[in-house]
Amino acid sequence: MSRLRIGVIGCGNISATYLRNAALFPQLELRACADMVLDAAKARAAEFGIRAMTVDALLAADDVDLVLNLTIPNAHFDVSMSALRAGKHVFTEKPLAATAALARQIVAEARNRNLALGSAPDTFLGAAGRLARRLMDGGAIGKPVAGTAFMMGRGMEHWHPNPQFYYQPGGGPALDMGPYYVTMLVNLLGPAKRVMAMTATGSAERRITAPGPSHGTSFAVGTPTTAMALVEFANGAAVTLGFSWDVYRHSNQPIELHGTAGSLRLPDPDTFGGTIGLSEAGKPWQDFETSGLLDGEINWPYAAPDRANYRMLGVADLARALATGQQARASGDLALHVLDILEAILVSGESGAPQMLAGGPPQPVALTEQDALALRGQ
Repeated sequence: MSRLRIGVIGCGNISATYLRNAALFPQLELRACADMVLDAAKARAAEFGIRAMTVDALLAADDVDLVLNLTIPNAHFDVSMSALRAGKHVFTEKPLAATAALARQIVAEARNRNLALGSAPDTFLGAAGRLARRLMDGGAIGKPVAGTAFMMGRGMEHWHPNPQFYYQPGGGPALDMGPYYVTMLVNLLGPAKRVMAMTATGSAERRITAPGPSHGTSFAVGTPTTAMALVEFANGAAVTLGFSWDVYRHSNQPIELHGTAGSLRLPDPDTFGGTIGLSEAGKPWQDFETSGLLDGEINWPYAAPDRANYRMLGVADLARALATGQQARASGDLALHVLDILEAILVSGESGAPQMLAGGPPQPVALTEQDALALRGQ
């Protein structure tokens, strides 16, 4: 398989993790990086031995096959569309775009140009997600009936030096963190069909307490900071979701799924590893640790030294898909359906009315352990 030559646009915090992890996958080759702030691109380029370029020059580069879009959410649409129009495949950070309408345009552009489109999160392809999928597909909990998923905390301004964009349309806990949870659920349960929700904003302004030039300043909040929803999946399962940046402390599990034969609990889906718990027909929880498994080991995390962080796994799977003609698992179609669900939560919260969803893509093909080894060239 020929190597997929990658150019990165957006050299902020998350880019170091992607660039570092590229070395794990022999089918990927880093070529260049670009950023609106050229000094940021030069710093990353020096760190990883690649070229620093302007955005326009990277888009025109003949030796770049795929643009890895690591810009802020409100820039995802413009950068991804520009890359597709330049004839490049695209893998973007989540969400696919700030709105589902814009995301649909990206998906259509990629399809019309016969180019590959992928999107984070790819965490569901990690060791914990793969094990959970095997258990679900093997009937460990029987027919899925109910579930819960909770992402709750105090937000980003306590650690991020410039958190303002997280609190504007296209951000918020639903669109920023929700993709991890909803993508994992769609991977395990298949597409969703209906959403009911309520939303709220805890504080109209947020004060930045993270170190940096903005420390002590405040900014206006432009999107709900709490969303509580009920999602009905096409297979009949109903899952309660809670996304909030207005919570100091809670004791909810990140994800639990309950079926006719047992229950399954999952770790934080923002990591590729963690402990899976299984209770068969009410028996005590049996824990399955994934820290010793491929893509589950503690590695080079960003600000989380107890986690497995293998961002770039989805790009490697997309490279495999290009070589084999198969569908990438962390696909644009999957990301669009996830965004449809999350946007429906916000719309339902504002309107008070249930939202029906257009049919989503088929459940992603499970990534087997053999497949995962093949992505590492083994």
